[in-house]
Amino acid sequence: MMRHDLPTEAWLKSSYSGDTQGQCVEFQVVPDGGVAVGDSKDRDRGAFAFPSATWGAFVAGVKRGSCV
Repeated sequence: MMRHDLPTEAWLKSSYSGDTQGQCVEFQVVPDGGVAVGDSKDRDRGAFAFPSATWGAFVAGVKRGSCV
């Protein structure tokens, strides 16, 4: 997925990222209900798109500390 196809103002980052001088993972909910994930250091590389269920499973795993 190309980042230029997504609204620039819709990108979000975790409040846990702190002041990392723009170096963080960004995400946004996309129109089909999935989630796009991109690298704030290299916005020209595009973004990865995940279905909602896959993103939800990833986040749940991170919260449990069991994500590998």
